[in-house]
Amino acid sequence: MSAVLDVLWEDRDVRFDISPQQMKMRSGEVLIDCLESIEDTKGNNGDRGQWKTNRDCPAGISSFSSSWQEEGILWCCKTRGRLLVTNLRIIWRSLSLPRVNLSVGYNCIINITTRTANSKLRGQTEALYILTKCNNTRFEFIFTNVVPGSPRLFTSVIAVHRAYETSKMYRDLKLRSALIQNKQLRLLPQEQIYDKINGVWNLSSDQGNLGTFFITNVRIVWHANMNDSFNVSIPYLQIRSIKVRDSKFGLALVIESSQQSGGYVLGFKIDPVEKLQEAVKEINSLHKVYSANPIFGVDYEMEEKPQSLEDLTVEQVQDDVEIEPGEQTDAFVAYFADENKQHDREPVFSEELGLAVEKLKDGFTLQGLWEVMT
Repeated sequence: MSAVLDVLWEDRDVRFDISPQQMKMRSGEVLIDCLESIEDTKGNNGDRGQWKTNRDCPAGISSFSSSWQEEGILWCCKTRGRLLVTNLRIIWRSLSLPRVNLSVGYNCIINITTRTANSKLRGQTEALYILTKCNNTRFEFIFTNVVPGSPRLFTSVIAVHRAYETSKMYRDLKLRSALIQNKQLRLLPQEQIYDKINGVWNLSSDQGNLGTFFITNVRIVWHANMNDSFNVSIPYLQIRSIKVRDSKFGLALVIESSQQSGGYVLGFKIDPVEKLQEAVKEINSLHKVYSANPIFGVDYEMEEKPQSLEDLTVEQVQDDVEIEPGEQTDAFVAYFADENKQHDREPVFSEELGLAVEKLKDGFTLQGLWEVMT
C-alpha cells in the first residue's frame, strides 16, 4: 500500500512552467477562487522567451508590457495572467503564453505580506509578496491586481493559506498533541469516528503501554489510558503500509508512515486475534476510500462561487511565433529571493546576535531583515 503523500506534491513543492496535466486538480483538490488580470510582477521580466522581431509578435498581445532591445528583439515583460486559488496551492498562468505558469504549494510558504511594488502595467501599487522555501532554496513571488480597487487578491490568498496552516492535523503525523479531552477524541470539523477499541497496547517500549484506539475517516489515533498526552495521530495521508506482523508480544498491527512524516514504524497489540484482523480490515478499507477522495481539511468558501477549472481552461492555440527559450534555470533565477547569489557569502561575527552569520549584502541590516518578516 502506498501513501497518498508519495504522489502528492501540489502543496509541498514550487514548480515552474508545469504541464497541463500537472495543472489539473488532483483528487481532493478544489478550486476556491479564480482571479483575473493578475500580474506576475517579479518573474516574467524578459528572461523566459522572446519574439524575433516586431512583425512576429502575435496579434492581441496587449497584455504584455514590452521593451525594445538591440537588433529589434521584442522581449516579453511583466505578464498579465490568471491566478487560481485551490485548497493546496496557488497557480498563476499567463493568458497569452499558457506554457508560462507557476504552482506554489502552501506548505512552502514562509511569509505573506502586502507591500508597494512597481508594476509595469499600473506603476506604483499595492502587491502581494509571497516568500517561499523549497528544497533549501528561497523564492519570492510578487502578484499585482491590474484592476484597481479589488482586494480579493489579498483576502483570498491570505485567508486560504491561514485555513491551510490551521488544519495540519488532517495532513501531518502528530506526537504528544492535545488530542484527547475528557477521555474522548477531539474531533476535527469533517471527522467521524468509525470505531473505538479499548485495551490496545502500544509496543514502542519494552513493556508496552495500554491505551485506546480510535479509527476515523481521516486518521488513526492512539492514546495511553494513564496519560492522555502520550498519544499519536496518524492521518491516512501519511500511511505507507498497514500490516500484521509477528513480534515478541505476538501478532501485532504495524503501521509504517511516509518518509516525509519521519518514516515511523508503529506497533499495536490488539487481542484477541480476530479483533486484530477486523481492525486491519477496517483500516485498510477506510484508507482505500480516503485515497480515492482525500480530505485535506482546508475549509474555506467564497461568497461567489468560481467557475470550474475545466470551464476556465481553453485549448492552447499554437501561435505562428518562433520562440527561443532560455536556459532551464532562468525560470528559477527570476524568482530567487536573494538575486544574483551564486554561493554562500563568507561568515562574519555579528555583535547583535553574538553568533557567526553569513555576511549581509551591501545596504542590508539585521534590523531591516526582521522588519521584512513581520
